[in-house]
Amino acid sequence: MRAIGLSEFGGPEVLRAMDLPAEPLGAGQVRVRVRAAAVNPTDTMLRAGRHGGGERPAGGVAVPGMDIAGTVVEIGPEVTGRTVGEAVMGIVAPSGPHGGYREDLVLPARSVTRAPAGAGAPAAATLPMNGLTARQAMDQLALRAGQALAVTGAAGAFGGYVVQLAKAEGLTVIADAAPADEALVRELGADVVIPRGDDFAARVREQFPDGVDGLADGALLGALALPAVRDGGAVATVRGYSGDGRRGLRVTPVTVRSYLESWEKLDQLRELVERGVVTLRVAATYPAEQAPEAHRRLQAGGARGRLVLRFD
Repeated sequence: MRAIGLSEFGGPEVLRAMDLPAEPLGAGQVRVRVRAAAVNPTDTMLRAGRHGGGERPAGGVAVPGMDIAGTVVEIGPEVTGRTVGEAVMGIVAPSGPHGGYREDLVLPARSVTRAPAGAGAPAAATLPMNGLTARQAMDQLALRAGQALAVTGAAGAFGGYVVQLAKAEGLTVIADAAPADEALVRELGADVVIPRGDDFAARVREQFPDGVDGLADGALLGALALPAVRDGGAVATVRGYSGDGRRGLRVTPVTVRSYLESWEKLDQLRELVERGVVTLRVAATYPAEQAPEAHRRLQAGGARGRLVLRFD
């Protein structure tokens, strides 16, 4: 079974094609023939060993990848609602050789749902992890229609999905963008677009003098962005930032692993794609063996949409 993995942590060059055993199929699981796997910053962190564990992966091999799309080829006991031959997308929690960059993958059935109608595998693979992260952020913020949400990193995958989900729920959105991304962020639905930068909070206050009701901080501004939010407002962050404890702000880090088997939420995202509310964005595709090049391009910055590996 072909996979793209690593036996030591390091730069993109450590990624290589491997022949790994197929995983056993158990109750409540499905086997997917992976056609496409998205490349995310979490993959580069795993590859570089930033999650700890020394110079080499535990067990000798690690396979990155948190989003996949492909075809169901086998169904385990106690699974309902899936059929062999069905085009699906799913979210993966990488662990050792179990990760999205492999052409044969076993997942909990509740981590998988139908791919959006009309979307090819590369496009479908861009949705599960970032879409569910955005969905969790919106759930944690718990804002009401008519309230205002600020979004940093709005041109990115997480930020873009947050903007679109927020607009679908009746929120007013103020979002940041570099000059080259302003048109994109407006197209995603932002009501007000302000320049990116460390003065984000001041720019928000120019538009909303009392502060916004909520903030989704996809650009990792952390403490720099908090003044944009009114006292007692809500903040959703990534990478674990939990705030400074001031002004009664409710700061909650997003941990998408708690949504790994939230099948209903993933399927709701599929429905939003099919209704044209949520947009799938593919920046480029690469044959799986060119994973090192995809990682280099991601790290260089500037990709709008996800880079995707193809397992043709």
